[in-house]
Amino acid sequence: MRWLRYWRIQIRRKFIRPMRHLNRTAERFVGNILYGRGRGPTATACATVLHLLSFLFRLIVWIRHLCYRWRILRPQHLGCIVVAVGNLTVGGTGKTPIVELLARELARRGRRVGILSRGYRSRGHPMLSSLLRTITHAGEPPPRVVGDGVAVLLDSEMAGDEPHMLAKNLPGVVVLADKNRVKAGHFAIKYFGCDVLLLDDGFQYRRLHGHLNILLIDSTCPFGGGQLLPRGILREPPASMARASHIFLTKVGDGVDQDLARTIDHCIRPGTPVLECRHVPHSLRSLQGDGDLPMAALAGKRVAIFSGIATPDSFEAIAREAGAHIVLCRNFPDHYRFSEDDVERIFRRACEQQAELIMTTEKDAVRLRPQWIYPLPTYYLRIEIEIFGGRTFFEALLQGICSGNFQSNRENFFAA
Repeated sequence: MRWLRYWRIQIRRKFIRPMRHLNRTAERFVGNILYGRGRGPTATACATVLHLLSFLFRLIVWIRHLCYRWRILRPQHLGCIVVAVGNLTVGGTGKTPIVELLARELARRGRRVGILSRGYRSRGHPMLSSLLRTITHAGEPPPRVVGDGVAVLLDSEMAGDEPHMLAKNLPGVVVLADKNRVKAGHFAIKYFGCDVLLLDDGFQYRRLHGHLNILLIDSTCPFGGGQLLPRGILREPPASMARASHIFLTKVGDGVDQDLARTIDHCIRPGTPVLECRHVPHSLRSLQGDGDLPMAALAGKRVAIFSGIATPDSFEAIAREAGAHIVLCRNFPDHYRFSEDDVERIFRRACEQQAELIMTTEKDAVRLRPQWIYPLPTYYLRIEIEIFGGRTFFEALLQGICSGNFQSNRENFFAA
């Protein structure tokens, strides 16, 4: 057994760790190009190639929109209220807290709410079982039930980060994960009696008819430089804002930039409500179960932070604004799956820098296993949404969903 353990350690050291490092470096390199942070001749050459490919992507998006507008492709109706929540860009707009806020408020008003998520970066079905289903012509497997409204049934690896986090924070709300959200919607209605379905990241999911389309726009980086994938972070052009029934401007500071306001007014349909909101750091929650800390507890503390999110700068800024003295900052690619070796290195470096506590994001915390050893007090940041502009629009939105008395999104759905 000793020789087996020796070779296992050697394989991990010589093959697995270098591959993980290479994969992380590649993801960071591509991410820098997408967000316009790439420098040097290699990054410039790659950006040029990706810029050419973005024209092809734009053409595909345009053809797809025309197919829906001309009714060549038709969305499916489920017979209950469907609210799609999404954005124009890839990641980083604060979509999950908005979905959580909507679900909590609708459940509090007596609706049976189901959240349909794609389950991004969750573990797929085994290849062998997929092959057997193809050979035997068996039906598709049912959607994954992340939370049944009573308990959380799947971890983040099986469910995905966002669905697991939503199921944990929303007792009484059903959370399902499946790429086919039409199938997941039928499942939620049949087996859980859901009468309101929220499509997490559903603005581009046009197979399912959304009675309301809520579009989120990050006011700090609304269109990511205006470049479409794969050169930039836009999933579709800003003109697609015309499909939105409501616009949520997230991460709003002192005021909305005038250029952004003019762009929104030019692209949206007349009468579309625009709401302003910001992410408010609520508290620090302990991974070791030691209780919550107020944000004021960071003042003057030596803090080590790490994250694997799309916009780590905003997380670091929150810690600094709370008065923390950051002695170590480690950024990983978005949705990075931490290994025990990663955590050991972070804590070792944090101890060397004499950190008093370690802080991460709530989305990253769901990827940390409870059986790992945490030598320092470890907390994750709990973020909540505060709507301060257009609050009456938000109350009217909730009231309309609960009563079923809202203007259909049919015209907006078939807009450009």
